[in-house]
Amino acid sequence: MSVPINYIEFKSASLEKTKQFYSEAFGWRFTDYGSTYTAFSDSGMEGGFELTEKPISNGVLVVLHHENLETIKGRVIGLGAKISVDIFSFPGGRRFQFLDPSGNELAVWSEE
Repeated sequence: MSVPINYIEFKSASLEKTKQFYSEAFGWRFTDYGSTYTAFSDSGMEGGFELTEKPISNGVLVVLHHENLETIKGRVIGLGAKISVDIFSFPGGRRFQFLDPSGNELAVWSEE
């Protein structure tokens, strides 16, 4: 079974400046989810920006979708991944983040 890239998440030092830049430069639209997160649309792929005070060194988080988080979590661990953020809930679903064997961080989410 193929697991598609479903969402891309970036870090942002200022959500207001980020929204202004991407809306004026590329016509993206934004939906705020609280004071620390905004989702974008009209970009060809949906994604979002998470506010951070930390220096941004790897600002992109690729988010995959899978129907069963526990199953796919076990599979990636079995293949050498390390869990960087365990399963947590958010408005609209649940997800976890992992480091692949090369150290790239990705996330997997599900509606359930």
